[in-house]
Amino acid sequence: MKKASLFTLFFFASAMLFAQNEKNINAQPIFKKDIEKLSKNDKVQKAFQIIQDLEPTSIKELIELTEIPAPPFQEQKRAEHFKKMLEDAGIDSIWIDGVGNVLALRKGSGNGKTVLIDAHLDTVFPIETDVKVKMKGDTLYAPGIGDDTRGLSMMLTILKAMNSASIKTESDILFAGTVGEEGLGDLRGIKNIFKQGAKKIVSHIAIDGGEINRVVTSGLGSLRYKVTFNGPGGHSFGAFGLANPHHAMGKAIDYFSTVASDFVSTGPKTTFNVGRIGGGTSVNSIPFETWIEVDMRSLSPEKLLGTEKILKEQMNKALNDYNSKVQKGPKLSLIFEKIGERPSGLQEENLAIIQRAAAANEFFNRTAKIGAGSTNSNIPISLGIPSITIGRGGNSGNAHSLDEWWINEKGDEAIKFGLLLLIAEAGLSK
Repeated sequence: MKKASLFTLFFFASAMLFAQNEKNINAQPIFKKDIEKLSKNDKVQKAFQIIQDLEPTSIKELIELTEIPAPPFQEQKRAEHFKKMLEDAGIDSIWIDGVGNVLALRKGSGNGKTVLIDAHLDTVFPIETDVKVKMKGDTLYAPGIGDDTRGLSMMLTILKAMNSASIKTESDILFAGTVGEEGLGDLRGIKNIFKQGAKKIVSHIAIDGGEINRVVTSGLGSLRYKVTFNGPGGHSFGAFGLANPHHAMGKAIDYFSTVASDFVSTGPKTTFNVGRIGGGTSVNSIPFETWIEVDMRSLSPEKLLGTEKILKEQMNKALNDYNSKVQKGPKLSLIFEKIGERPSGLQEENLAIIQRAAAANEFFNRTAKIGAGSTNSNIPISLGIPSITIGRGGNSGNAHSLDEWWINEKGDEAIKFGLLLLIAEAGLSK
């Protein structure tokens, strides 16, 4: 339960970040007109009805996928099952790439461009977690039922609706179930996609949020390090006087916190946190190592790199200051290990994909709220490729906890929104 509680706190912190940075926007008239015209298209109207008719199937597939455990680095079984579902729905070509992403290509009329839509396969829960879905009234309970399994089921329904309504797009559409979005997965799935084919992808839509009117348009960057002080270790009494990594680390954290606090006090919001600390074998032993894990975040790449520089400088300063007073045995050594990197980036609100999302929200009588987040969108945004993260709809709560829940309240509306936005972005072929 302790792990689940920590995950819940992380989710709440992410939601608070979005709320602190969110801004209501209204779509420009030209985009409103385009969305209204598209929504009245006979094939789009047919697709909307198909989505409505597929509601029971969408829920069935949501439950089916949720009950396949998929922690970061252990997504293979869910990936293989999702691949089979996409094949059954109908796709031009499909494969699993070198890191485990499921990639399904639906060909367009041939303008040479590709629009990527993805939801992530992984959840935050260990492989042994009970992920059996339980229904109480109209509520589905299970770890991962919302984040982000619902996104996967949405993509399946969107694909089926497009096929059944004979919708053809100008651009190719790449449907992706990505690995490693959560935690130390460090966005490895989406990183690999853009490493392999960024030149063809002109825009990206991630499904990974709550309400459909909350649209992530800026990438909150982060850097994570494990920092370790190593020493000889020994008996607390018999070897007293040997270098003690714990003592040095205390000095190092103080140095870092003092300088970094001053650095982040001005400019774009930037944060740092020593989240974990460990090492040592017993109360009467001088430890042979001490380690900490540090998280640094900012919307500004410059501020993020500046905080990273301070971390390294102050850790080394503490090491040198401590070692200068060691008179018995070997001195301490220091190791930096980067354990996470999510680049940051900002986008202008007049960007076409953002305006289309705002216009599609207005079609469903909502006002788009744009803000920052740490999602798969971080990667394309950092590369200058237009990208947003949209919500999975319904009503949900307790994400990243063992009692996560989801209710199908207007869940079809989120799928229709995703379909409308995707077709607008890829272009409806005549």
